[in-house]
Amino acid sequence: MAPPSVLTPQAEDFPRWYQDVVAKAEMADNGPVRGTMVIRPYGYAIWERIQSSIDARIKEAGAQNAYFPLFIPESYLSKEAEHVEGFSPELAVVTHAGGEKLAEPIVLRPTSETVIGEFMAKWIQSYRDLPLLLNQWANVVRWELRPRLFLRSSEFLWQEGHTAHATQADASAYAMKIHLEVYNDFLLSVLGVPTYLGIKPPRERFAGAVNTMTCEGMMRDGKALQMATSHELGQNFARAFDIFYQSEEGQAELCFTTSWGASTRLVGGLIMAHGDDRGLILPPEVAPYQVVVIAVRDEPEVNKACATIQQLLKGHGVRSFVDVARGSFGRRVTDWEIKGVPVRVEVGPRDLKEGVVTVSRRDHDEKQTWPLDDVATKIPALLAMMQQDLYERALAWRDANTLDVASVVDAIEVAQSGFARLSWDLVGAGEEAELNNQAVTVRCLQRADGSIPESELENDLVCIVAKSY
Repeated sequence: MAPPSVLTPQAEDFPRWYQDVVAKAEMADNGPVRGTMVIRPYGYAIWERIQSSIDARIKEAGAQNAYFPLFIPESYLSKEAEHVEGFSPELAVVTHAGGEKLAEPIVLRPTSETVIGEFMAKWIQSYRDLPLLLNQWANVVRWELRPRLFLRSSEFLWQEGHTAHATQADASAYAMKIHLEVYNDFLLSVLGVPTYLGIKPPRERFAGAVNTMTCEGMMRDGKALQMATSHELGQNFARAFDIFYQSEEGQAELCFTTSWGASTRLVGGLIMAHGDDRGLILPPEVAPYQVVVIAVRDEPEVNKACATIQQLLKGHGVRSFVDVARGSFGRRVTDWEIKGVPVRVEVGPRDLKEGVVTVSRRDHDEKQTWPLDDVATKIPALLAMMQQDLYERALAWRDANTLDVASVVDAIEVAQSGFARLSWDLVGAGEEAELNNQAVTVRCLQRADGSIPESELENDLVCIVAKSY
C-alpha cells in the first residue's frame, strides 16, 4: 500500500488529490502557455482508448469522419448572434499573420458549427443529400480563466459531430440516438460511470441550440461533471448559413441541424469517478495495460516466467506490461497502484518454485495465490468482473449521495456534498438565480422515471441540482 505521503487524501483536499494523481501517474503537465496542457504518453494512451471506443460507436450510428480548419473567419461567428455572444468571452483571435495585419480577424475554433455550416450549405442540394452526418476529431481553443488539467484548459481535444436533416423529427431522433447509443453506452460499458440523463434548462443550453441533452456524472467528492452533450440546433444555423435543400416537391426548404461532442474532460471524469487515496483505478476496458506483471527479483527464471505470462495473456486478448526488477519492489508496486492498472501479477523466485503467483486487483486490498498455469485463462474473467464491480460501486455512490428534497433551500444544502433532486416547478427563474448565487446549478431536467423529456415545458419534471466542475 502506498505511504500516506504519496498523495493528498481525498477527504483532506480533493482538488489537491486530483492534481497529485495527474502528476504522479504521469498523465499530463501544464503547457508553456497558461491554460494549455501537455498530455504525457500514459494519459494519451487512455485518451486513445476513449477515442477509439467512441469513434466506433459514432461510425456505427452512420456518421463519417472529416476535418475542418482550425482558423475560422470572424464574420462566420457573427452570422449567428446567440452563438457568438455565448462564446465571446472565450474566443482567441488572430489579428496578425505573415508579418502583416489581417484584413479580417481569424478566430481559433471554439467549436465548428459555423465553418461546417458554411460547407453544409455548399454540399447539400436536394433531399437526396440528407441526412448529412459528419464528425471530426480535433483540437479547440476556449480561453479558460481557471484552468485545470483535463477538466478545463484553453486548448483541448475532442470529437464534434454535426448533422443536417430534412425534418425536426429526424434531427431530434438522431441527436437522441447519439446521446443514448454513443455517449451513454460508452460511459456505462467502457468508463463504468453512471450518469443522469436529461436536458439542460434554457439558461444552461449550448449557445444557439433549441435543446441540449446532457450526461451528468457524480465524482467522488459529490460534484457533477458534464460528460457529454448533444444539441438540437433547430433551423438557427441553417438560416444563418443558408443550408437549404430541394424537397421532393421541388420546394426550397431549410435544414434542421444538430451538434454533439465529448472531450478530454472524460479523462478527468475517469480519474474523479473511480480514484481513491492510492491513485487511479482504471476500468479494464479503458486501461492501456490491463495487467502489470511484476518481477519481484531480477533473476533469469523470474524474468523468463514474466515474459511467458505476458505472451499467454496476449493470446487471450489481454493488454499487459512486464515490469522487470529495477529498483525497490515496494516503490514499483506503489507506482503501478497510482497508475491504476486493474490487475497486478507478482512473480517471485519462491513462488515459482511452488508453481504459483500472487494476483491483486487494484480496487481490492486482498491478494490471491493462483497456480501459474491458470493465470492466462482466469485473468479475462477477473477483468470482466472488475469492470462490472467498478460500475456498480460508482452507481451505489451516486445513488447514496442523491437526495430528494422539497425546496430550493434544502437543495442548496444537499448540493454542498452531493446531488439534490426536486420538482422543476419549484425552481423558477428567480430560484435558479439563487442557486447560481450559491455556486449551485441545475444540471439537468428529467421525467420522474429518469427518461429524457422533449422540453422543459413538459409537466411533472424533476431537476438534478449540484455543484459542478
